[in-house]
Amino acid sequence: MRVLGIDPGLTRCGVGIVDVRRDRTATLVHVGVVRSPVDASVAERLAIIAAGIRVVLEEHRPEVVAVERVFAQQNRSTVMGTAQAAGVALLLAAEAGLPTATHTPSEVKAAITGYGSADKLQVQTMVARVLRLEELPRPADAADALALALCHAWRGAPAEAAADAALTPAQRAWAEAEKRTRNRGALAR
Repeated sequence: MRVLGIDPGLTRCGVGIVDVRRDRTATLVHVGVVRSPVDASVAERLAIIAAGIRVVLEEHRPEVVAVERVFAQQNRSTVMGTAQAAGVALLLAAEAGLPTATHTPSEVKAAITGYGSADKLQVQTMVARVLRLEELPRPADAADALALALCHAWRGAPAEAAADAALTPAQRAWAEAEKRTRNRGALAR
């Protein structure tokens, strides 16, 4: 399964794609960060993030998208920007006909490190170990995106099944047609 993990943010939006086999072994496909300038308007920043995510979706053709679930923070402007970036990511996945899931930071940390309150370094270290990377993925937003993708691949099957079950027959047929079109495009390359 190819999973795109997105750690949403207005300044830095982490994106990470992994291929995960049935035996839970994983391979790094892509990792990066979409950055937007802090002095740009929110609309411009969201457009930059959307463009960056679109490129990743088109180039790497994930099968599912996992986005960090926004949680309440004390800094309202930070939470608003994170929520807006998450909304953009979910919208783009829906437009591409991809199933989506959200996972809380503690769910991701528990899946990757075994401890829901792990720090950034622990997450980076375990992501590097799982993906057999020589260096820790940096910045932390990139590592978090990879952790989201791994978490979803390891824990997300029920969420995908529930999402698929919620589709009407017409929506399911449309999603299957979109997937066939994407697969034909991938074969033509």
